[in-house]
Amino acid sequence: MSFDNKTATQHSLGSPVVIPKKQTSRFASMKIIITSILATLLGGVLLLYLEYCYFDSKHCPLISTGKMVQINIYYGGEKKRFLHNPQIQQILQKYQITLNAHKAGSIEMATILNTHDMHCIWPSNQIAVELARISGKNVLRDENIFNSPIVFYAWHPVTEALIKAGIVKKRAEGNYEINAALFVEQIMAKRRWKETLRLNIYGAIKIFSTNPIKSNSGNIWSGMLANLLNNGNVVTTDTLPQVLGKVQTYFRYMGHMEHSSGDIFENFLKQGMGSRPIIVGYENQLPELILELPNYQQLIRQKIDILYPSPTVFASHPLIHLQPECKRLEQALLDPQVQNIAWEQHGFRTGLLGVQNEPSVLQITGIPKSIDMVMPMPSATVMNKIIHALKSPLN
Repeated sequence: MSFDNKTATQHSLGSPVVIPKKQTSRFASMKIIITSILATLLGGVLLLYLEYCYFDSKHCPLISTGKMVQINIYYGGEKKRFLHNPQIQQILQKYQITLNAHKAGSIEMATILNTHDMHCIWPSNQIAVELARISGKNVLRDENIFNSPIVFYAWHPVTEALIKAGIVKKRAEGNYEINAALFVEQIMAKRRWKETLRLNIYGAIKIFSTNPIKSNSGNIWSGMLANLLNNGNVVTTDTLPQVLGKVQTYFRYMGHMEHSSGDIFENFLKQGMGSRPIIVGYENQLPELILELPNYQQLIRQKIDILYPSPTVFASHPLIHLQPECKRLEQALLDPQVQNIAWEQHGFRTGLLGVQNEPSVLQITGIPKSIDMVMPMPSATVMNKIIHALKSPLN
């Protein structure tokens, strides 16, 4: 028999059965209890789903509010062309995102810039996540979007001189590898471009970088330099005092340093070999330029070389959530179509686990399929000490 709140349907003898009032109350109570339990379970499932979506958004469908959302963000200068790509802007529209983006140095956005009105910051270094926390920023979570190995960009005569000096070699795959420790030895010994390498360049040998207290590529270079001065071992709080003075001296004599990786790369191209013989940059910057100017590919590659330091450091590009609205931007940036555009048009290696990038799609020689010789960066605590030590001489 099936029941409603008042009567049963037909009894086996055909006569209706009136359920006593007390029993009716008991069944009504049971229905209320069961309904409450089901509502609680459904609410719990929904809550778990939303939490899953927030912490693992790349495996969760987009939950849209049905309206456009403006997301305010600071981003590293090396991602400027990517964010201005019309295809990327169309995909952001699909995700109902209007991006209010401002270029800034990765270190300054994670430390000294006011981020009260920002939904996200997008630096170029995983250590920036910890620096943001140390600086008191409201870090909800972070998700790595891209990876970029740190490289050196050199004018071809510089590359040839370094090959003759035994510091650079050309690998069978066609890419150049530079012995970073050997090159640092030349720098710390105050060797000179003209007298040592027979190049018509004024001054002491040095690798130009962005300001390490403002920009990530310069900051990573300061950590790499500290490691290399520590016999290739990762600097710790115990070993930092042994090399910190040398790192300070190196940057004290650098002169003007740009605050953005995009700016130093543009100045490298515009000012030529005499002003910037060799710079620290990201792997994606030259491929991105060549893909943007395909008619100049041969000319650019004749003049400029990518030197892969051995060892190098990977620069990750974590999207740091400061407000919940940032989740929607994360979902958009992890869209497979976005990841493909990032590699095929801008040279950013994917941030997705298990996904390999094929260099042949770039149609550019000298890009290795994988980066094998990689050293860890010092901890966030050590890098924070380096930043503070460099503030006085640089300011």
